[in-house]
Amino acid sequence: MKITCAEIYPLSIPLIEPIKMSREMVVDAKTVLLCLTDDKGRQGWGEASVAPLMTGESLDSLVGSIKYLVEYALPIDWSEPTEFASVFNRILYANASAKSCLEMALLDLFTQERSIPLWRYLRRDSGFLVDDAVPAPIPLLRMLGGSLDKELSDAKAFRELGFKHWKIKIGSLSLDEDLHRVKVLCDALEGDVISVDANCALTLTDALRFCQSESVSKLTFAEQLISAELPIADFVLLNKSSSIPIGLDESVHGLAELEQLIEAKALSGASLKLIKTGGVMQAFECARLLERHKLSLNLACKIAETSLSAAATASLGFAMGKVNWGFSMSNQYLKFDICDTPLIAKQGSFDVSQLAPSGIGITPNIDRVKEAIANGYTAIQY
Repeated sequence: MKITCAEIYPLSIPLIEPIKMSREMVVDAKTVLLCLTDDKGRQGWGEASVAPLMTGESLDSLVGSIKYLVEYALPIDWSEPTEFASVFNRILYANASAKSCLEMALLDLFTQERSIPLWRYLRRDSGFLVDDAVPAPIPLLRMLGGSLDKELSDAKAFRELGFKHWKIKIGSLSLDEDLHRVKVLCDALEGDVISVDANCALTLTDALRFCQSESVSKLTFAEQLISAELPIADFVLLNKSSSIPIGLDESVHGLAELEQLIEAKALSGASLKLIKTGGVMQAFECARLLERHKLSLNLACKIAETSLSAAATASLGFAMGKVNWGFSMSNQYLKFDICDTPLIAKQGSFDVSQLAPSGIGITPNIDRVKEAIANGYTAIQY
């Protein structure tokens, strides 16, 4: 499979409403789309988003790394997805987000060429799950934020639409205020899968107090309460001392880190994002590792990626067959998507029927893509 043309699109898409996290306020989605055309005229699409506090990427640095990879990728004959990562690593050190973008586009082409959906290719070729059964819908996780009154109102409205998985952002208020919020919301959503995410904001002392409080007893898990920079012994202590399962996100960037954390018994589950692992193939290996150790899986797109990244991430979930901590499909927070038919929730879940075509299953509308190009940027063609 040879690449004859590549186009890079730096985008900025406003959110429906700002999303406040412990260390940042997100008002728009800055993301990069890559379109590759192969020697048979097929087009494959990839996406990676900016995440300064998670991957260290700005829009400029992400575009620069993708350009660099693409220039080297054009002459290569791409044939085996399991070898893509090693080829990327010979070209460029680190830069997982850029590599995930290129890998996604190549996988889209590879599976189109074989007339098979990406999720089914992963399932059949992994040796992990080989049956042809249609996978169950993946439960979608909905974030709650704003004032407590707004959170309760949103929770009621989205619960009526079928949502049963929730994420409460904590860490920007005092610990006592967050404990009160969590208790009120857990009481209102009792019986659902409810999580909190501090995005590294708590000290170890506050995290221990939080996880041992009676106010959080109805939580399903707590995600990345403390900084990823802390020693692994702190995570081990937190996981051992907590009354609720501990999930990690910013601490998990790939297979090596995950293996170390599992061996140390530092977590009960993990959140996987393609921009952290370097793409679908590595994320799939991480998900399989969690499964082997009977640990929980959460899949997530960065706030906020389009239906393209959502489709690739969901393909990983359908290949696994089970995502018990839910899937954060973040295109639902965008004012508009770049696809004519964006991926949507149905009764709070995402159904595999939306990914019926071969490849990733999503084709962006090029006119919508061009309309979303970030101010001060232009499309780049090779």
